[in-house]
Amino acid sequence: MKMQMNSATAPCPPSSCSTSSTFPPPPRFTSVSRNSKSPLALPRAVCTSQRMYRSAGVPNEAYLSSNTSTNYVVSRYSFGWSETQPILPKQSVNKDLSPLAALVTSKSQNFSTASLVGDEKIGVLLLNLGGPETLEDVQPFLFNLFADPDIIRLPRLFRFLQKPLAQFISVVRAPKSKEGYASIGGGSPLRRITDAQAEELRKSLWEKNLPAKVYVGMRYWHPFTEEAIEQIKRDGITKLVVLPLYPQFSISTSGSSLRLLESIFREDEYLVNMQHTVIPSWYQREGYITAMANLIEKELQNFDSPEQVMIFFSAHGVPLAYVEEAGDPYKAEMEECVDLIMEELEKRKITNAYTLAYQSRVGPVEWLKPYTDETIIKLGQKGVKSLLAVPISFVSEHIETLEEIDVEYKELALKSGIEKWGRVPALGCEATFISDLADAVIESLPYVGAMAVSNLEARQSLVPLGSVEELLATYDSKRNELPPPVTVWEWGWTRSAETWNGRAAMLAVLVLLVLEVTTGEGFLHQWGILPLFQ
Repeated sequence: MKMQMNSATAPCPPSSCSTSSTFPPPPRFTSVSRNSKSPLALPRAVCTSQRMYRSAGVPNEAYLSSNTSTNYVVSRYSFGWSETQPILPKQSVNKDLSPLAALVTSKSQNFSTASLVGDEKIGVLLLNLGGPETLEDVQPFLFNLFADPDIIRLPRLFRFLQKPLAQFISVVRAPKSKEGYASIGGGSPLRRITDAQAEELRKSLWEKNLPAKVYVGMRYWHPFTEEAIEQIKRDGITKLVVLPLYPQFSISTSGSSLRLLESIFREDEYLVNMQHTVIPSWYQREGYITAMANLIEKELQNFDSPEQVMIFFSAHGVPLAYVEEAGDPYKAEMEECVDLIMEELEKRKITNAYTLAYQSRVGPVEWLKPYTDETIIKLGQKGVKSLLAVPISFVSEHIETLEEIDVEYKELALKSGIEKWGRVPALGCEATFISDLADAVIESLPYVGAMAVSNLEARQSLVPLGSVEELLATYDSKRNELPPPVTVWEWGWTRSAETWNGRAAMLAVLVLLVLEVTTGEGFLHQWGILPLFQ
């Protein structure tokens, strides 16, 4: 297993710490929507940053459109993550009119934490996916995953079938999934690693004079978010910082966890009165970028010719419709994150070619492209001989790094003509990373309980960070319903045909489930699946 478990913490570098004693400006969301029909106030990390654009070598501050109907930050330049041109020489980042992505530096040492804490009991809630710890956990874990409406979206008319459908899919997929988990030791290490991250974060906060308790809440397995909330109540926490362990925000990850928190908060009087704030994404923080660059630089040294290695960023994919139609900021944040890492590497005289692709797609619908497996094959065909895989959307080792990348994609790369393969470990408890997360928590404290949303009707591009409910209200007010991906039938082996075949199969499954639920008879009852919900 490739992990780096460092228990040491590092203070904020002097170069990034101001001598001012005032609080930093309010944290912000920045809209980078590329589609004017679905502008979205996107979540950002909890401190202010400036985006700088290079024009003929002269930096200029990012500007806002004067049109109030599209009043949001001018979207970043696209470097062309495409199937036709997946290879990006590092030098292309510095061409004229390309942006210098907005790097957020820590300001947590600008003020005393004692003035923020007082008699308050501070808690930090780390949110993560969760994973089965034994092979027996695999099927119920899959059920929890597919029962989430942010993972499988059913039409409103069929939402009562969410759990029966989740049960059906989990039973069908469990055998194959068990093989994967068996190959990495019989279960996911995610809980163990996340618990270690929580402990190192607690130590770092105490070293920075913030006595806080850190909790772990998983979305789909133990310790569930509900369990963490109960412990928070028992400990009498009065101020809570919610920190999803996903660097980039997505509907299906941070969004799903926050939506669950919203429902929990609404039903509990204690939680209603407890002040809290959310750090929805933090991919552009200096500590995170530095830590990723450190790991990449270290792994490059394992190659005979480091300068000839293709740096291959592989991120978890999401359905394309989430981004294009529902306004998910994930793709834009992922691309900016890669830009920032490569900018940091360039400062170290590392100018390797690089590319970004998306892994883990399932089902018949189109996902974000280029796909990781297809890109690996194309790189081999183009003559790439050395490849360094970077799991860009993961901060902990789990099945998608240990099995999908380390086994499946490595085997595919070697078959495709790539001779030398390497993989950057997930961040885990890397010291710079943990210290920067602690800084993010400290910087968020002045805004615990602050209002998040202002003047939504004007669609302002920058709004202060706030509570779970306010964050989701911001998002929901900007999103569109997901339309059907294809409306016209096309004959042959086309995307249209594939989509309609998938719809026909889904319709057949739904019809069978309706008959099972209404009649109480059928093969699902015979197998003992549906009685769980009677």
